[in-house]
Amino acid sequence: MDELTRRRFLRASGVAAGAAVAAGAGGLGLAGLLRTGSPERADTTHEGKLVLVTLYGGNDGLNTIVPYADPAYHSARPQLAYAPEEILHLDDRLGLNRTMRGMKQLWDDKQLAVVLGVGYPLPDRSHFRSMDIWQTASPREPIPTGWVGRWLDGTNATPETAVSFEPVLPPVLAGETRAGACVGVGGLELPPGITVDSVSGLGEREAGEPEPQAKAAEAYRNLLRVEGLVRGAEQHHQPEPGDAGEPLSTGPGSRSVLETQLALVAQCVEAGVPTRVYSVSLDGFDTHAQALAGQESLLTRLDRALSAFLMRMARTAAGRQVTVVVYSEFGRRVRANASQGTDHGTAGPVFVLGPRVAGGFFGEQPSLTDLDDGDLKATTDFRDIFGTLLASVLDADPDRYIGAGYRSTLLPLFRPE
Repeated sequence: MDELTRRRFLRASGVAAGAAVAAGAGGLGLAGLLRTGSPERADTTHEGKLVLVTLYGGNDGLNTIVPYADPAYHSARPQLAYAPEEILHLDDRLGLNRTMRGMKQLWDDKQLAVVLGVGYPLPDRSHFRSMDIWQTASPREPIPTGWVGRWLDGTNATPETAVSFEPVLPPVLAGETRAGACVGVGGLELPPGITVDSVSGLGEREAGEPEPQAKAAEAYRNLLRVEGLVRGAEQHHQPEPGDAGEPLSTGPGSRSVLETQLALVAQCVEAGVPTRVYSVSLDGFDTHAQALAGQESLLTRLDRALSAFLMRMARTAAGRQVTVVVYSEFGRRVRANASQGTDHGTAGPVFVLGPRVAGGFFGEQPSLTDLDDGDLKATTDFRDIFGTLLASVLDADPDRYIGAGYRSTLLPLFRPE
């Protein structure tokens, strides 16, 4: 899925366009990150922090966690299947894609949990509807709030409690009365002829002006404060030489967008800002043709970004409280198509990573022969993962925020304290 398509999804979502805007999403409240961040907080905090990594487009789970010992895998996709000796073995049945050596090291260090066969009831192969289901945790009917957004509502949180380093606020961070904040990684770019002073002037409140007009003025002020947040975080804690391979740059360069997003997350964590949930993303997983090369390129970027981020996070007390979750809106069909790619499918693996994670496999690998119209049958409900994250990372009651009367089965994804 390309950048344009991802933005279309985010902007088309009733969540992002409705509740998030009404609650003042965007830059509102982000100045609080600069005001409340402190190195002391970073050194002493025991609050869990969650980083949501969204893989837009529908990642091919069968070529990410590879069932190399299953003959049905090789017969269903003869030109796309990996030979057993090509992949990174995790046990005698399953292995990681050969590009994911950093993730393999995290597995060996027992900091990588792989939840198998994750999906939801009555699967939908639409990118837009399926991603909406994942982000709202409501598979049966559309609702106007995300599961993190409902947690923001329930805790009366300020916008800086949840931050997205993406172009548009994702629906997962939108509540009914609260919403997270959104910061683009490229910094503030004003149109030709527009100066910082002119924007600043639009942000001046006037006595007696109507409240909607006052809120609009405040939005202009926060537009500039957002830029200050990003630049301030960069200056507050620059990485040491060799940290994650190179210093951070949010402009054009060799870093991928995901690496830049995660580097900003790392700097905010190290600066002691009060954010509990971060949202970042990687596009391009809609691999309908010539899938091997395309997916390997994307998984290389994912592996490099996650490995560097978690290595850096392991160095500080605050960083060791970070948990990363990697998911996509659906997997791909078991059988390859005529273009040596894969079409929209259903269930796939979810990664949970970090120092607090109890590494290993969780759930059951779906059968490649007992299929639902050519698709994998989910063996783990995605709401059980999100419920576990609410309980174990955000110290919240999952049944209050997952919604629709669903009672989450908590998974043993974390080590005992």
